[in-house]
Amino acid sequence: MPTKSHKRHHVDMAIRKRTIDKPFLYATCALFVAGFMILSSASIAISYKNYGSMTYYAFRQFVPGGIIAVAAFFICQFIPYRYWKHLALPLIIIAFILLALIFIPDFSYMAGGARRWFKIGPVNFQPSEILKFGFIIYLASWLDARRKEIRSISYGVIPFALMISIIGVFLMMQPDFGTFSLILFTAGIMYFLSGGKKSQMGGMLAFGSVALYFLIRLSSYRLTRLLVFFDPTHDIKGLGYQINQASIAIGSGGFWGLGFGRSLQKYNYLPEPITDSIFAIFSEEMGFIGAVSLAALFIFFFFRALHIAKKAPDIFGQLLAAGLAVSIMTQAFINMAAISGLLPLTGITLPFISYGGTSLVITMGMAGIILNISKQRT
Repeated sequence: MPTKSHKRHHVDMAIRKRTIDKPFLYATCALFVAGFMILSSASIAISYKNYGSMTYYAFRQFVPGGIIAVAAFFICQFIPYRYWKHLALPLIIIAFILLALIFIPDFSYMAGGARRWFKIGPVNFQPSEILKFGFIIYLASWLDARRKEIRSISYGVIPFALMISIIGVFLMMQPDFGTFSLILFTAGIMYFLSGGKKSQMGGMLAFGSVALYFLIRLSSYRLTRLLVFFDPTHDIKGLGYQINQASIAIGSGGFWGLGFGRSLQKYNYLPEPITDSIFAIFSEEMGFIGAVSLAALFIFFFFRALHIAKKAPDIFGQLLAAGLAVSIMTQAFINMAAISGLLPLTGITLPFISYGGTSLVITMGMAGIILNISKQRT
């Protein structure tokens, strides 16, 4: 007959399963708020230049982007994460349809030499963000269903490589090398976590490296970016201009920074101050201490998400939480490292921080799913 202590234990476990991971919630909220504060400062000059208002981009990020993002966060944290299994295939199909339609001029527009944005009336968004989100869910479901066959060449490696190749074709036609690299890395980590052999991972890594090499060699634009990475003085007035101006911004910030709102590089010196280069603007204003603090917040967010993944009650939940966490953190790392000169520039934005409603909504939705998984932790 159960004792009072046993009953209390079961009650405590039930309560624990219904309780969200508060440290992860606080980290998400901190990144969300920090994003609006950083963007409000970084966007002053470009907002006034383009629209005659210093708050245009900050206000537009909040309405409707921020409001929808908060709604997505709360909705996703209430939806039982296993329900996403049923939406995995429809989401990936919708993403591919949108990616196909993007090549029809009536449905899209070009910017910076790339056709990545889908446009219907006043609404525009990036289908690649939906693909990134949908593919993580689909891959988690697929790996969960095939976990006993994942080491098989015929049923594991080849179908996995085929999926990545199809995604690569769609993204490189835009072109969107940065997003493809992000999806490729995230998928590789998920495959490894699901039980892939180290030898298989090594083989796929070698093949992927060769493929990336040829993709770079076949594009003069990407090749020049790589040359600029090794020699910042190369093409200093062209593709090297951004990284050199970013270096000036980061260097000007010193240890303590110039002060919030006091960046000079955002006044038409540094390209893309509210997207690719926003971390450089933040570093100029808040200095080394601010940059390290923001990076530490991302790291805490990441490791707390991995803790949630480890405690998830099933393989699907573990892979889903880990995949979402790896995607967000990898994107953040690539952006901060690239604009600091530690990696070649890719055009990848900073999650939670950079301007872009689609990215903010998807990122907050991802965080909401991880939070829901935390309710079911064991």
